[in-house]
Amino acid sequence: MRLGIGISNRTGENLPLMAKSKSTPYQQDLIKNYYASLDRIMLQKLQELVTELYLAETPQKTERLWQRAHNAMLKLKLPASIVNHIMEKRSVEILAKNLNDWLR
Repeated sequence: MRLGIGISNRTGENLPLMAKSKSTPYQQDLIKNYYASLDRIMLQKLQELVTELYLAETPQKTERLWQRAHNAMLKLKLPASIVNHIMEKRSVEILAKNLNDWLR
């Protein structure tokens, strides 16, 4: 695998793999709206994770889901004390109760 060399353009020169390109106004709006809605997206993800945690069948799957929940809570920039408490207890009920409060 060659790193740092991308595909050749029509003139034969190599382009970097992650060539910088300008975003169209439409793409800029999509990006702006995504970040404007990030809190809502993370809250929805946490709702789905609560359901998945209730249904998790193996300790390995449960651990992966808790890590995803932890990452989602960090992206929401919740107070560290709340995140730490939820992660220490690893109680789906506590997560669900807090999530219900956050959704209000």
